[in-house]
Amino acid sequence: MSAFEEVLAGCLKQDNKCKEMIYKSFYGYLIAVILRYVKERADAEELVNDSFIKIFKNLHTFRHPQDPEQLQNAFRAWSGKISSRTAIDHLRGRKTFLNVDDIPEDKHHATRETAIADLNAQDIMKLINALPDTHRIIFNMYEIEGYSHDEIAKTLDIPVSSSRVYLTRAKNKLRELYSIPTN
Repeated sequence: MSAFEEVLAGCLKQDNKCKEMIYKSFYGYLIAVILRYVKERADAEELVNDSFIKIFKNLHTFRHPQDPEQLQNAFRAWSGKISSRTAIDHLRGRKTFLNVDDIPEDKHHATRETAIADLNAQDIMKLINALPDTHRIIFNMYEIEGYSHDEIAKTLDIPVSSSRVYLTRAKNKLRELYSIPTN
């Protein structure tokens, strides 16, 4: 049994030291997942804690992969999915979703960058955070989390066609916010 398997087994037995190890090991990753959905750090910290409560409560449902070397990556993906859904539920509770027809195409002012080489992860996050909430959520779910349009539609309770429209508008808005000169 690997060390990580032992820690997970300890969590299933409600061992607080094992839970603390998982919390410390995955906190940074989960806060990054949630910050792709919510802008406020305080909200994100609260949602990470909510996510860990769900993770520990539902750990018995986590399916171990066949290859023990993939265990930690599988757990990371599973916990990330719980965190993204926790963030989405939080946003849904705040009623941040709009009807596609209610969103003006040119609501936000574009900012210009000159060289793609100057773009780093923080710059990318700033651009994504400049998107309207629904655009940002669907962009994250599709492009970063790997959800299909069908899964997004079911999760957000919207038509599949709306998911596609939001994603297209998000990509167009990102192009506006970061204009790359074309030849």
